Amino acid sequence: MIRYFTAGESHGPALSAIVEGVPAGVPITLEEINRELARRQQGHGRGGRMKIESDKAEVLSGIRFGKTIGSPISLVIKNRDWENWTTTMAQFEKPDKACAKITIPRPGHADLAGRIKYGFDDIRPVIERSSARETAARVAAGTVARVFLKALGIEIGSYISAIGAAADPSPDPQLEALLREGAEAVARQADLSPVRMLGKTTEANALAAIDATSERGDTLGGIIEIFITGVPLGFGSYVQHDRRLDAALAAAIISIQAIKGVEIGTAFENAGKPGSEVHDEFHLPPEEGVTRKTNRAGGLEGSMSSGQTIHLRAAMKPISSLVTPLQSFDVETLQPTPSRFERSDTCAVPAAGVVAEAVLAPVIANALLEKLGGDHLEEIRHRLDLYRENIRNTFRA
Repeated sequence: MIRYFTAGESHGPALSAIVEGVPAGVPITLEEINRELARRQQGHGRGGRMKIESDKAEVLSGIRFGKTIGSPISLVIKNRDWENWTTTMAQFEKPDKACAKITIPRPGHADLAGRIKYGFDDIRPVIERSSARETAARVAAGTVARVFLKALGIEIGSYISAIGAAADPSPDPQLEALLREGAEAVARQADLSPVRMLGKTTEANALAAIDATSERGDTLGGIIEIFITGVPLGFGSYVQHDRRLDAALAAAIISIQAIKGVEIGTAFENAGKPGSEVHDEFHLPPEEGVTRKTNRAGGLEGSMSSGQTIHLRAAMKPISSLVTPLQSFDVETLQPTPSRFERSDTCAVPAAGVVAEAVLAPVIANALLEKLGGDHLEEIRHRLDLYRENIRNTFRA
């Protein structure tokens, strides 16, 4: 099974990740990893940090001659901004000049709970590790699993359907055609937009909203639509809570900084309708096997993949660090005071969509490995081909 860990602070020397359990024989290039890192840095409304960093990964182990070798893959992404923080973030020697302590927590951030939980007298360590800068390492790690899935015909993609009040009134008309090409076609089309939107009218409204919000010193959140295509019926299981695919996918999404809600298919709309208008009926057209005319369940039934496109929706809150401060207090004096500002973005929803794609890849890869097993790509490909053929044979008259 694939698992990964990340390490590093936002303004430390580097971010790193170790990815364990990737089968041998998966062709991968550094360009594929760096392309995803570059996608994460794009988007209208990003802050000054993205002008400093130009994320590139280094691979220290687990790949030989362009293929995985089954051993842990270690990745490093250096922080260019480290040169400006060597005193504040020194690992061992305390600087001669005292660093100013941060004692004013930001509402909506990890600042207060983290300071108390870990016994700090300074909020700086909380800021450094809770920062969404950590997602660069997760994108690098997730890309390894994503490349593995792509080699087996499984793709992940996303687009942004809402930023603030700028929202698509309904699914974009071109979405269905793009999904027939595969989920990555959705991502490629979305990446042509500075806010990763498909509709030009909504894009224009979102750009205007971000600019107006930035002028006010405020921030914006939004809605991310994520799709996974090529997943056959029967991944995941209903027999134990920790083997439920829908739960694992939701957990991966909600683990992303600032994500506060996850929806599978049209779950919240479904909640207000009778069952006759919700469940996806089976149809048996000649020569086609079992089909569905709808996908309200989002490709997941009984905690398992249904064979349809998996559709997840994530709600990202506005970023917590505001130029125009909210009310806070000083933890040491307990006196009311305006919150402090930590360099941040006005809107990072487009980037969060790229992160969502990455964190879902290991979940789907593990569901595949749980079902099929195997230690080498070709062995797994053979088993997957047999499984897909078995499903087709099941529905042949």
